Amino acid sequence: METATLIEPNRLVQTWQPANNPSALDCVLGPPRLSDAELHALAPISQTRQLPMGAAVFTRCQAATHLVAVLSGVVGLGSAGDDQQFHLERSVHGPAWLDLSSAWLGSGHAQDARVLQPASVLELPLDGMRPLLARFPDMRERLMLGLAQTVQSLTGATHDLMSKDAQKRLATWLLQRSPVQGEDVALKERKRELAAQLAITPETLSRLLRQLMSAGLIEVKGYSIKLLNLAALQNLAHG
Repeated sequence: METATLIEPNRLVQTWQPANNPSALDCVLGPPRLSDAELHALAPISQTRQLPMGAAVFTRCQAATHLVAVLSGVVGLGSAGDDQQFHLERSVHGPAWLDLSSAWLGSGHAQDARVLQPASVLELPLDGMRPLLARFPDMRERLMLGLAQTVQSLTGATHDLMSKDAQKRLATWLLQRSPVQGEDVALKERKRELAAQLAITPETLSRLLRQLMSAGLIEVKGYSIKLLNLAALQNLAHG
């Protein structure tokens, strides 16, 4: 049991505990459910941290030694400036991998990670995982699939940033989350988080949403967006 780091004077912000909840591990490693033998092998090495909003999960100057996932809550990836301002680039909602690659490269994390909403973070030490991956081929396949999904997602995001304007990126984002006309898209992100993912300012996001509403393509209702004209949104996204 370990307690670590102060984000404000005399304020402890990290609590460590064993990650012995099977469902927590299943969430990030994916189906099928882990076997009893796999769970027994993972229990001694896996740890979770319960972190409050604003806490640092890891920094770019920190050596990457663990595979890191968000079990619940929201963690932002970006860069922390000398002025302590955090410049958000994208947000990760649990359950999802936060950094599955850096530890394999034997270097530091590529980005800073900061908690945007209180989060539970899972960490698996690479040194402890290596012998387990040799013993359990299915577990190795799960991690390879996780890496492939991460690469595919980032490749798609990079393509959209380079080839689509802001309005097309927003339309694509809406379609990815609600491909059926009339369905509601739940806004799990705050406005600034969504704007950061789309590489625009919150003010630009608000303007684009108003434009789509005026055109009769969407309806904004509190923390959800209803798609009213799927065909027009698809034409906008791919036109």
